[in-house]
Amino acid sequence: MAADTKPPAPPSGLSPRQQKWFASVQASLERDTGRTLDEWVAIARTCPETKHRARAAWLKANYGLLQNRAMHVLSVAFPPETGGWAEGDTLRDALWTDPASRAILEAVQAAATALPDVVMGQRKQFTAFSREFQFVSVKPLKGGKASLGLAVAPDADPRLEVPKNEAWSERLKSKMLLENAGAVDASVKALLKAAWERS
Repeated sequence: MAADTKPPAPPSGLSPRQQKWFASVQASLERDTGRTLDEWVAIARTCPETKHRARAAWLKANYGLLQNRAMHVLSVAFPPETGGWAEGDTLRDALWTDPASRAILEAVQAAATALPDVVMGQRKQFTAFSREFQFVSVKPLKGGKASLGLAVAPDADPRLEVPKNEAWSERLKSKMLLENAGAVDASVKALLKAAWERS
């Protein structure tokens, strides 16, 4: 591997199963595509697009590289100046700047991590909680609110709705608006537990 390209730091906040999956993406890239990571990085750096998603779409359209591998290649070709997956605290502080939203996060965190075997992971746009799989995510909204994504069906509670264009796991089938930390009440904790049971 060339000196200027190196695999991204191992993600933090992943369950053992998720860590194994991430490692498999790295290990299978050359075997399945016939190109090394260095070769893919060189290709990615010729992309005329400047936005991350547009670059991923370009790799798929022009080279057939699917999302997970494209994201891996792009993370090496265009490493973030700050806030990679291995920098959870930096990402968290940058994302959760509003004290009211941060209080909601802390309430969700207290409820989620009270369940056994839960791993918290910070992403650029949201905070995720996993057991084997991601079962809940929470992201800040304007006005000191937050959106809670859950691995339960939308009909599990009348307050739930179907998520649209969310960056979190497709396993999260519903979402709920949390207006303040007090909204993380017994009924929300029951939904968290139900989602955890499915993970």
